Amino acid sequence: MAGRLTDRIAIVTGASRGIGRAVGVALGSEGATVVLSGRVEAELVQTASLVREAGGRAEVIPAELADERAIKDLVAKTSERFGRLDILVNNAGITHSAPLEQTRTEDLDRCWAVNARAPFLLCREALPLLRQAERATIVNISSVVGVKGYPLQSAYTASKHALRGMSIALAEELRGSNVRVHVLCPGGVDTEMVSRVRPDIDKGDLIGPGEIAELVLYLVTHRGNAVVDELHIRRATASPWFG
Repeated sequence: MAGRLTDRIAIVTGASRGIGRAVGVALGSEGATVVLSGRVEAELVQTASLVREAGGRAEVIPAELADERAIKDLVAKTSERFGRLDILVNNAGITHSAPLEQTRTEDLDRCWAVNARAPFLLCREALPLLRQAERATIVNISSVVGVKGYPLQSAYTASKHALRGMSIALAEELRGSNVRVHVLCPGGVDTEMVSRVRPDIDKGDLIGPGEIAELVLYLVTHRGNAVVDELHIRRATASPWFG
């Protein structure tokens, strides 16, 4: 039985673990061919195996997303191998924790390069392919800090606000076209990054990566007159509306 995404081609960044791995597997479970990108090839190979077990096809293309040439190469290789692109999930992200006064310029630049600049460039490079699809979807994974801020996370917060802002502008640019842009703003998810930055949160209270993947799957498989621009996802134990 064909899945809802059979014959669709997707790129997922940060696919070596956590949310990216879960998203790749979820897309694969609906028959998609998933181009998995990230820095650690061995971990991407593990994700590819899980995608195939779920029923999808997988292609591993490692990339350092702070490098513009690597971003262009990722899109070019996808085009060469498949000739199309239907889904782009900008998930890769890094964080940095320090008081603003102690945040080095290189720490800020690194957060900016991976969390904001890379999705911007990926959208730019991928849009010619996405425009050719019957219906295409961009999903940008921002964060709770994309709509609020936490102390000691000024560099990370700035980059995620930028990603969300770029997504809003791009959605306006593409309004009425075949390409839709969505933003997810999750709270604490059970990933290595969150465990490192927020060790104060009980692991049992964290959102599962699979729960985020289910929401991404909803966005890329539902295409009607009702459009979900943005999803704010909080832990059940956190204050409603990111209070």
